Amino acid sequence: MGFSQTFSMLLSRLFQKKTLRIGIYGPPNAGKTTLANRITHDWKEVSGNDGKISDIPHETRKALRNENISITGSSGNSITIDIVDTPGVTTKVDYNEFLEFGLCKEEAIKRAREATEGVAEAMHWLREDIDGVVYMMDATEDPFIQVNIMMVGIIESRNLPVVIAANKIDLPDAAPHTIRNAFPQHPVIPVSCLEGMKIDELYDAMIRIFR
Repeated sequence: MGFSQTFSMLLSRLFQKKTLRIGIYGPPNAGKTTLANRITHDWKEVSGNDGKISDIPHETRKALRNENISITGSSGNSITIDIVDTPGVTTKVDYNEFLEFGLCKEEAIKRAREATEGVAEAMHWLREDIDGVVYMMDATEDPFIQVNIMMVGIIESRNLPVVIAANKIDLPDAAPHTIRNAFPQHPVIPVSCLEGMKIDELYDAMIRIFR
């Protein structure tokens, strides 16, 4: 291989489009895994690594990553991302939460320990390996009880771009405007990840904010 060919290959690699690592963060049961699954099914021919969805909190207890997903928006612009579906971030995981869903004490304690480890892992990803954040919030709940102050501090210290998804607008008591009023400094996109309502608007926002 000649010098010119080698130099051209090096330039190509240098300017190759970067694959962004986007973390889906938020409280338990806000719809993070539902969104992660929808993104991979919408934009990847073989989705493969689907997360499990459940009414039991902290069903996702370990970060789940799907790689090389190319999303194209209504404008024709696109981004290539790795999606990281993270465990629900909370300050404390109590095994009694799981007992309320009929789990035995031994299984509840095991899940609580795994969920606590998962929160620590999610924070590590946020500190080291995330290029942008989709923050999932439940539009039927008070927005101020859904924000983890430690996570906000890490996001701000790293100056990470953020899109807020105000999820569950398919439910009658959804009030996404309360989330928009609470966090006017960030783009807030009302969606239903379960029903796919306004999901294209979220994709457009992700391309606009994360490119």
